[in-house]
Parts: sequence; C-alpha cells; structure tokens
Amino acid sequence: MATTSPTDSATSAAPPASSGRVKALGVAAVAITVVLWASAFVGIRAIGPTFSPGSLTLGRLAVAAVVLGAVVLPQLLKSRMLPRGREWWPILAYGLMWFGGYNVALNAAEHVLDAGTSAMLINVSPILIAILAGVFLKEGFPRWLIIGSLVAFGGVALIAFGSGPGSGDGPTADVSGVLLCLLAAVLAAVSVIVQKPVLRKLPAGQATWFGILVGALCCLPFTEQLVSELQSAPLPATLGLIYLGVFPTAIAFTTWAYALSLIDAGKLAATTYLVPGTTILISWLLLGEIPTVWGLVGGVVCLVGVGLTRRRSRAPRNAA
Repeated sequence: MATTSPTDSATSAAPPASSGRVKALGVAAVAITVVLWASAFVGIRAIGPTFSPGSLTLGRLAVAAVVLGAVVLPQLLKSRMLPRGREWWPILAYGLMWFGGYNVALNAAEHVLDAGTSAMLINVSPILIAILAGVFLKEGFPRWLIIGSLVAFGGVALIAFGSGPGSGDGPTADVSGVLLCLLAAVLAAVSVIVQKPVLRKLPAGQATWFGILVGALCCLPFTEQLVSELQSAPLPATLGLIYLGVFPTAIAFTTWAYALSLIDAGKLAATTYLVPGTTILISWLLLGEIPTVWGLVGGVVCLVGVGLTRRRSRAPRNAA
C-alpha cells in the first residue's frame, strides 16, 4: 500500500489555497471594474460640454495608452512575445469596436442623456453577452436566458419612452441618445466574445493595451479637434479627461480582462448589473442628476430581466 509523504500532502493542499487566492483576486478585479466604469458615465457627462465625442475618445485612449504602456512595454521587451499573423484579427476587432466605436457612441449619447439613464441602457449588453457566449463560446443557452432577455428589453422600451422630454434638445435628440447607447451595448457585447479567446494566450494587461492602441489609431482623425478643444478647455475638464484615461480605461479595462480570463463571459457580465445603480448614486452626489420616473422604472425592469437570465432551470426529478 502506497504511503503519502508530507511533501505530497503539501503539494495536494496547494491548489485549493491557490484557487482561493485567484478567486479573491477575481472578486477584487470585478469590484474595481464596476466602481470605475460607473464613475466613467458620470465623468463623460461632466466633461461632455467641453469635448466632442470623437476627441474625448481619442484623448481618453491616448492617456490610457501611455499609462498602461509604461507597465506593459517592459514586460513585452523582456518576453519578446507578440501576437502573430491571424492572432491580430480579434485584437483589431475589439480594439475597433470596443475602444473606438463603443466610446464614441457612448460619448455622443451622453450629450443628450443623463449618466444614470445611459448606464441603464448600456446594461443591455450583459444579456447580449450571455446569448452570444451561449452560442459561440458554448457556455449554454438556458430557457431563463430568453425569458429574462424579453423582460429586460421591455425595460429598455420604458426608458426610451420616458426619455423624450428629458432634456432641452427635444424628443428626437433623446431617442437618438437611446439608439446610440444600444449601439454601444451591441459593440461591447460582441467585443467581449471576441476578446475571451485572446485572453487564453495574452495577459490581461497586454490584451487591453493592444486594444487601446487600435482604438486610438482609429480615432486619429479627431486629433486636430482634440488639440483645439484642449487649448480652450478649463482645467477641471482636462483633469476629468485624464481621470477617464487612467482609471475607467487603463485600470478598469485591465481588471475586466483579468476577470474575464478567469470567469465565463456570461457569468462575468452579470456583475455589471451593479453599474447602473452605482452610476445613479455617483451622478446624484456629484452632478445632481436623477433619471425620470420612466427611466427608473425601466431600469428596475431591466435589472429584473437580467436577474431572470441567471436563474437555472430545475433538473428533472429522475435526473439524480
């Protein structure tokens, strides 16, 4: 009969401890992402009058590229491991859609929608991520996912219905803001699915930095506009732009990528259901903005819907 040495026991006991540490880091990464992304909606709304959507995106990505590059570049120079050939295609895709298109669409939307309403509309993306992950990443496609999706889209309709008279730009401008938020949600959802396989080969920081560089390159046509607006921008607006680049972009997108490398895309997306409530709280404290009654009701319906998507169907009694 074989005996177990103390060394063998220690070796077998190591994985649970390591697993617990990784789990704790994953939870911390999710918490950081939620708070910083929530603050981004408020920051965009605050400096929106100073910067146009394209220039705000370019400035934010430029700051993030410099800050995150200072961390990532030494690692790349040391390892000398870069994506090759077709490995660049998914990076180019989520760089263009998420870091470029998503940010431009969201910035434009927040010119006519308050931060809380924008966050609630973007909250459609977790549903889309769950559906796409079920189809393309084989994470499952349960019945409750369909039911919850229908309920959540009903909430989006309520938000759209109540957004018309919200700002002084008229109903048409507000509806355009709703549509821009939904476009941003779709771009984000597709980008998460595309990014997931990349994280099996690249560390979270590198995968994020490459995406940021691609997004910044796509926004280079806004360079002249950004320079002009920076020259006339008040100091608080410039500091706000730097904040958006460092915290919600360089840090939060990296912590998201790290968490995505550990957790199924559909399950991780569920954590972003906390973003709208956090955004509304920060927006109320800093900007004095409160969504309309219809917006709040629609937001609650959205949360109920996305909550239903996480329910599990009961297994048959004889399955045991």
